[in-house]
Amino acid sequence: MTRRNHSTTGIVILAAGASTRLGTPKQLLNFGGRSLLRRAAESALDSVCRPVVVVLGAEADRLAGEVSGLPVQTVVNGRWNSGIGSSIRAGIETLEGGVDAAVIMLCDQPLVTGPVIDAIVAAYSASGRSIVVSEYAGTVGVPALFSRAHFTELMTLADDAGAKALINKHLADAHRIPFENGALDIDTPKDVAHLRAIAESSGDIAELGTPSGLAS
Repeated sequence: MTRRNHSTTGIVILAAGASTRLGTPKQLLNFGGRSLLRRAAESALDSVCRPVVVVLGAEADRLAGEVSGLPVQTVVNGRWNSGIGSSIRAGIETLEGGVDAAVIMLCDQPLVTGPVIDAIVAAYSASGRSIVVSEYAGTVGVPALFSRAHFTELMTLADDAGAKALINKHLADAHRIPFENGALDIDTPKDVAHLRAIAESSGDIAELGTPSGLAS
């Protein structure tokens, strides 16, 4: 087992999709007084990961304003509609030169926090594994960390393949971190209702609003 004490880990936030199942940009859904995109970027910045890269695509000009003023790098994936693999490629290509590892996260997992990300990075340093994944709802997925050894594989994923394809390929060798809240991602109005229920029952999260055009 190899312990890594001085590795540099960047983070890629995937926020390029068109939210077709929701019918309105989920990146703009308001949760706790911030959009999901702003929340994801601030959570990433609250972690040890640097740099923070935000991959935009659909409605990039509109969404860029959500991270305005934050010390993040934005990259626009002009091929966003070909699939999430193309956005992973854009993010890793942006990071590739200056980091030893990369965390991949989605902007629509609203319960990911800086400490969650830091736990993944700490597990990478301590375990000696080249992949660290989140485990929830009987499966594994993102947020997940990949060492530089996997960057070529990430950049050659099929356009319609996500990080899960690479996780499954190397699952036997991956380190798992329990993160049950990772099961919540926002794709449908039903997911929004679930998130609203969490907001209403939590003393820490004051409000859940909806972007224009999203039914209550």
